Amino acid sequence: GLREELLDVQSQLRDAGRSSVIVLFGGVEGAGKSESVNLLNEWMDPHWIVTRGYTDPSAEELERPRLWRYWRDLPPHGRIALFLSAWYSSPIRHRVARRISSAEFDGLLDEVAAFERALTDDGTVILKFWMHLSKAAQKKRLKAFEQDPHQRWRVTRQQWKHWRMFDKFVANADRAIRRTSTDQAPWH
Repeated sequence: GLREELLDVQSQLRDAGRSSVIVLFGGVEGAGKSESVNLLNEWMDPHWIVTRGYTDPSAEELERPRLWRYWRDLPPHGRIALFLSAWYSSPIRHRVARRISSAEFDGLLDEVAAFERALTDDGTVILKFWMHLSKAAQKKRLKAFEQDPHQRWRVTRQQWKHWRMFDKFVANADRAIRRTSTDQAPWH
């Protein structure tokens, strides 16, 4: 089945050792990004997978170019990286909060597209998945997390604040997707 195919592709990538694969998960809170990454780590050989989730940059990361934190986490040839909320998250959040102008947002998106182009020019395969929920479904999911003692930690005041700005997030995410979906690195 699918699991065997994934293991076979992972083995072929490792044996060839000429390129790497980045699987990037973006999307609204509660849409299943973490669950998808966990499932891939369960189904595949995690020894050959780099998994990273990103939140606000550290003080060290703020002293460096914006994309440095992602650059240092890139997988070596023959390996796969699973990235959660990587280089797209911060520009979208900053635009929704109006910390950056529309022109600055477009500039950051152009920087991201150039970064991805450099990676694909070097032989990296980039698979980008945007995971979406409706506003009502997201609310239901967040409430379910709050009711589960093992998942409650996932829901913060910040996430409810973001939920109230759902339409702004979707509009800016749509703009980011349209501007950065390229032949070399399309969004799915």
